[in-house]
Amino acid sequence: MTVEAGTQQERVAGRVWTVRLDPYGRPSAGAVKLSCSRPACADQRFPGAAAGRKAAVEHVNLHLAHIRAGGGPRGQAWCACRAAGCAWHTPDPTAGPRGGTRQPAGTVRCGGPVVLTVYADRAGRLWRIAEMCARCAAAIPDCRVLDTAPPPARTTRAGMDQAAGTPATEREPAGDTAADGVAAVFSDHGPSRATGASSSPATTTATVPRARATSPGGTSRRAKRWGKIAQRIVPHDLEPDVLRVELIELGDAFRAYQQRTEPDLPLLAELHERKARAFRLWTDVSGDGSLRHEAHRAEKAAQTTREMHANRGGQPIGDTVDDGPVVERLLTRQQAVHARTVLDYVQAHAPHPEAEVRLAVFMLTLRAARAGTGNVTGQDLTGWLQDDAGRVLQQLVDADWLRLPGTVAEVMASRSEDHVAVTVPALLPDRPHPFTFGKTTRARISGWAQKVVGDRKIRKKKATAAARLLALYAAAHARPDGRLGRAEDGGIRLEKAAAFCALPPDRIAEHAELLVAADWLAEADTAGDRLRGQLTERVLPLGGLL
Repeated sequence: MTVEAGTQQERVAGRVWTVRLDPYGRPSAGAVKLSCSRPACADQRFPGAAAGRKAAVEHVNLHLAHIRAGGGPRGQAWCACRAAGCAWHTPDPTAGPRGGTRQPAGTVRCGGPVVLTVYADRAGRLWRIAEMCARCAAAIPDCRVLDTAPPPARTTRAGMDQAAGTPATEREPAGDTAADGVAAVFSDHGPSRATGASSSPATTTATVPRARATSPGGTSRRAKRWGKIAQRIVPHDLEPDVLRVELIELGDAFRAYQQRTEPDLPLLAELHERKARAFRLWTDVSGDGSLRHEAHRAEKAAQTTREMHANRGGQPIGDTVDDGPVVERLLTRQQAVHARTVLDYVQAHAPHPEAEVRLAVFMLTLRAARAGTGNVTGQDLTGWLQDDAGRVLQQLVDADWLRLPGTVAEVMASRSEDHVAVTVPALLPDRPHPFTFGKTTRARISGWAQKVVGDRKIRKKKATAAARLLALYAAAHARPDGRLGRAEDGGIRLEKAAAFCALPPDRIAEHAELLVAADWLAEADTAGDRLRGQLTERVLPLGGLL
């Protein structure tokens, strides 16, 4: 994004539009507020997240229509990502010497033509339209390039374009080449060929990276001796020859993947695994330690891609069942692991074995899991425990498991506009902390628990606290297809479920039947020492992906 010496073209700041969804009002109501960074756009409020997301997408499309009507992205604009310190993408860890001072991200990344991009976070809470350079756009996950601006007019030396071998007016047509889901972006975008010198936006005409042309008859493996992968040139004399060929083919495969109109996460994970193996061998052959770092990055990328695939569809890679609708899960696989950790902690640390106490301890632990303090209202407690809320709260205070800023009566009288900050001493920062998850995971698990405990059909059946604990335990220990327990176990052990629910094992059956009547479980069988069953389709998104 630099300007050649002698250029008189004035550069302007890249434009940015940010649309966000934020919770509004009482958390249990699920209302959201839609806001836009443009002052002329008034805030809007919606009763649910689904309606808010639909309105947000329409609002983003409205801005995009205005931008296109106004001529699209401006070739003379500065990169908006660079103006933000390139904070929208992760700086390359190899940009600076190990242990030394890293170069600013903007000086390393920025380059290429100005493009119009749209970014949507995976949680469906943030959308950002921005004018930025093509290189920053490629470095931002989930970022789609919608249009490309022509390069700004500038003074160049006569014959420069002819020497570069590219017409000065050549520009690739813009298109939506990224999928609606996760857009996989790699470090290299040019065709796999030998280059005598690095191309700089200050000395060559900026073009959008194009797909690598493939000859109809294919190319001989030995005919192609040069290649490029991860911004590294594959030496033409690299031995063994099979490693050189693998690296060249991998670079081409990554570039071909970028041209796909739909993501294929299993294929992407396989490419990352091949890259990790090839770079480890390249490290052994060359002795270059930075190649080992690149291999480690590829291993992590492969693992993350597989987790993304499992979380998006609830079906682990390698499974053959691929028919049926894709389930939008409330928890990722790792978040479900953390949820089960909280269940185990509550069972071991509840001050009383009573089911009502254990349910209150579980919900309050999630509120205070990060800092030892959390907000609660009388409406929350009544929703969890009905008429037992005051009595249970007093039990927790008497046992010094919970500390209140006032009396129990004051807490029970509080409402959403005047919530009470309660303290769980065992979770304060000066104590050994039992949980390792962050604030986003805490909020997601807390929301999951609230949906389970406050399920409308379970409430209509006037389910006891023990039945709600069983619903929590069953949801947390369900496989992606909704069946309870691990496949090798054949279900959930009755004694473990009973211990968590503060029930004798022979009473699990009657509570399981209540969950069947509430359309929580499609079926339930307690023969032997196992609880076998399956979550119904309506609660499948709450499953723990065991």
